[in-house]
Amino acid sequence: MSYSVGQVSAFAGVTVRTLHHYDKAGLLSPGDRSQAGYRLYDDADLVRLQQILFYRELGFSLDEIAAILKDPQANAVEQLRARQRQLSEEIARLQRLAEVAERAIEVQQTGVPLTPQERFEVFGEITFDLSYATEAELKWARSDGQREAMTRAAAHTKDDWRRLMGEAAAWRAELLAAFDEGERHDGERAMDLAEEHRLHVSRWFTSCPPDMHRRIADDFVADPRAFALVVPPSQQRPGLAAYLCRAVHANAARHAAGRADSEEGNR
Repeated sequence: MSYSVGQVSAFAGVTVRTLHHYDKAGLLSPGDRSQAGYRLYDDADLVRLQQILFYRELGFSLDEIAAILKDPQANAVEQLRARQRQLSEEIARLQRLAEVAERAIEVQQTGVPLTPQERFEVFGEITFDLSYATEAELKWARSDGQREAMTRAAAHTKDDWRRLMGEAAAWRAELLAAFDEGERHDGERAMDLAEEHRLHVSRWFTSCPPDMHRRIADDFVADPRAFALVVPPSQQRPGLAAYLCRAVHANAARHAAGRADSEEGNR
């Protein structure tokens, strides 16, 4: 039995233009023509069209579909396995994004509403880059620390944020002074400032052992958006992010040495 292009378009759910395109691309050329020259599709053509639409739904390009249909036994299984892996990764990524959206909704619902004026009053030049926040949430989504930090941040009142940001501003002034005065990153002053920052994170957001603090500091060097949450761009100096990162690592090493001495003393 033969079917016109209009009939195939209707029951396959594709446009006539798409069928013409498949024909011109050599992907689906109808098996016959009417006396007037119109395309006529037979049952074998419809089976091929089903295969094309199946692979298109899975996201294959027309060139990839043509290669599969040219030699299904040689190409289909490996192509489908590769697509399955890609789709599984995409599903996982979308699931994480859905979790981020859910968390953002929770924060919006439970957070402290601030007018633009109040936001500037509380946060000053410190701004929260949405793209960085999303990436961070994806990166640490399965971390207990990230979940605790988000929950505690959402519970902070306006006065909490004022105290928090006041502490951060005072600490930042000391950090800038130490850096400008040439204090060594592994000197007592710099390490004490690193320790203050670690305790600040623990006090206001989540428990921050030295190992976690090192990872946070590494982000300061790797991503300017992370460091901008600690020191706004207008106050930054060349090398300051690396200086703070090294001070945090030195402080973590100091903690490790202290634990080792304590354990030795208990033996």
